[in-house]
Amino acid sequence: MLDAFTKVVSQADTRGAYVSDGEIDALKAMVAEGAKRMDVVNRITGNSSTIVANAARALFEDQPQLIAPGGNAYTNRRMAACLRDMEIILRYVTYATFNGDASVLNDRCLNGLRETYLALGVPGGSVAAGVQKMKEAAIAIANDPSNITRGDCSNLMAELGSYFDQAAAAVG
Repeated sequence: MLDAFTKVVSQADTRGAYVSDGEIDALKAMVAEGAKRMDVVNRITGNSSTIVANAARALFEDQPQLIAPGGNAYTNRRMAACLRDMEIILRYVTYATFNGDASVLNDRCLNGLRETYLALGVPGGSVAAGVQKMKEAAIAIANDPSNITRGDCSNLMAELGSYFDQAAAAVG
């Protein structure tokens, strides 16, 4: 796992070059957005249970066969596993958002997850739909302008959305 600064230095070192002006400008922009980034992470973290519960509820309304007898989320044990996995994905999305880099999400959460779900018979498309529902809820909460650092958050919201999209693609 590399933070954005370490990643830039590592890439420059691999090229055998100095860190470019463009890379420095990108890091400056990230630092300038630091308060907004922390606000987003704090909001998502503070509302994680609600985000997961509402996403699961919406998923099961759209795909009731999942909670019907014989469904993949039928029984308390399977439902708990589903909610646990959604919570883990959300947690790693917040780590990626905080770092400004998806490597922790990919390396520690998504790597091999599709294969695990296939082996267990978990419908990847349903998991991906649940991740998309978490994305919608998290962005709505994170993008609420009350009591946060003022400024344009469109780039940060696009970045946050991209982490959810990566997670959905990895399991779908």
